[in-house]
Amino acid sequence: MELRFGSALSSVLPGPLAAATGTRTVSVVRLQGVIAAASGPVPRSLININAVEDALKRAFTAERAEAVALVINSPGGAPTQSALVADRIRGLAEEHQMPVLAFCEDVAASGGYWLACAADEIYAHPTSLVGSIGVVSGGFGLQGLIERFGIERRLHTAGQNKARLDPFQPEKAEDVEWLLGMQGELHEMFIDWVRARRGAALQENDDLFTGEVWTGKRALELGLIDELGTARDVLARRFPDAEPVTVEPRKPLLARLGLGGVLGPAAAPATALDPVGTALEWFEQRALWSRFGL
Repeated sequence: MELRFGSALSSVLPGPLAAATGTRTVSVVRLQGVIAAASGPVPRSLININAVEDALKRAFTAERAEAVALVINSPGGAPTQSALVADRIRGLAEEHQMPVLAFCEDVAASGGYWLACAADEIYAHPTSLVGSIGVVSGGFGLQGLIERFGIERRLHTAGQNKARLDPFQPEKAEDVEWLLGMQGELHEMFIDWVRARRGAALQENDDLFTGEVWTGKRALELGLIDELGTARDVLARRFPDAEPVTVEPRKPLLARLGLGGVLGPAAAPATALDPVGTALEWFEQRALWSRFGL
């Protein structure tokens, strides 16, 4: 969805054209969707380093740009992709000496909040859902299902830990212990990132890093954000002489041909190339959104 405020023409001008008119700009990059590695040739509403690299580079290198605004609406997802995108934002910001502002919309939780912390300033609406500083893993135990249908599971490995948490075998206590240890390590990395980015503004308490999610109003009290406000109002106040310019990634060929599906809070599977895989992917993504009532 395109941000439109100020001059209708200037808000959609590409960087070079906006610069040619002498208009100061703020590059606006929308980070919308579940954070996950790309899973196939048909684009989804996903956030990952490959999907956003082009838009981020153009946002930070746009002529006459005074700042970069990240509009975030994400329930989280893959820790590595969250870190890769956040690290790229920080690298570009330092390279181009460009201030970065993050705006949390419906939800900036878990990996979505990791992305927000890449900004120098974080804003949210009072009703936004912010935080969820934790790590979660999910799966299914399907051994009973294959037994019911008389299916024999054949699995051969070299290495005793190669098939940990296989969904078609009974869960083992040592596998769960290993998983919890891995989650704990990732959780500490998440906490370190938040502390490093939020600094003295953070009001630590016993619940802050439990995976709890808060409204924008409460997040302000905890120091998870800097101020309540929307992109429209804050950018108009902070950069009154600049026009917001939406910077979007260049779409792959299938998307330009209208074959790509969009999986957001209310969308459904939209491709017939792999109906089973698409349905499973959709349900997994819906589960992430539904944890926050979206």
